[in-house]
Amino acid sequence: MAHLHLEIAAAEERCGYLPGRESAVHYRILTDVTPEEMEALLERGWRRFGLAYFRPVCADCTECVSLRVPVAGFHPSKSQRRAWKRCAGLRVEVRRPVADEERLQLYLAWHRMREATRGWEPVCDSMESYAQTFCMPHPCARELDYYEGDRLVGVGLVDETPNALSSVYFYYHPDWRDRSLGTASVLFEIAHAAERGRSHLYLGFRVQACLSTAYKSAFRPHELLEGRPDADTEPLWIPPVPEVRT
Repeated sequence: MAHLHLEIAAAEERCGYLPGRESAVHYRILTDVTPEEMEALLERGWRRFGLAYFRPVCADCTECVSLRVPVAGFHPSKSQRRAWKRCAGLRVEVRRPVADEERLQLYLAWHRMREATRGWEPVCDSMESYAQTFCMPHPCARELDYYEGDRLVGVGLVDETPNALSSVYFYYHPDWRDRSLGTASVLFEIAHAAERGRSHLYLGFRVQACLSTAYKSAFRPHELLEGRPDADTEPLWIPPVPEVRT
């Protein structure tokens, strides 16, 4: 059973999605979370990073909407099929998250690209920082490694629960920037969820005005969480509105 160590009901901080805005985020530090408890949190819009579980609770803004993809009904668009084809030669291996020099250097190369193209702040380059960020022990934590031959070119961190897969983080080598590996990684995760008999892939928060999250709407059909249900409220996921495919 999960143990609550710290709860911050509405931490004010700079919004990471929309410039010039402040956000209010509900944080919980939890340990001993079971896969079943993790799934209940995902169903209610919570995200996990390390030992921290969080979701936005902004009073005057509802731009952050939790999005999930029903695996059985998913149909890739033409552009997604092209991304899959460009990356079809990759080998994908699944394991528990691990910290080593190969992954650290790949992550740093990817992050430096983001610093140059999107103005991100530099990140700590120590192995200890990487391990604390991506490799905290958790029963749901999985790592999807993408190999071109023997070369590691991408790493996806996901959580696996009894009925779902949840994307946590993905980074890749800058050499693959023009080959849509980010899009293909979601397709690989959907395929992996289907192979494992999981019903949904959770993609986190979608903010239409934020380039880093708006892409999630392209994975259709998808469902959006209504409101911010508490532990005693049955979550309502709204079926997708039909859209014109490209």
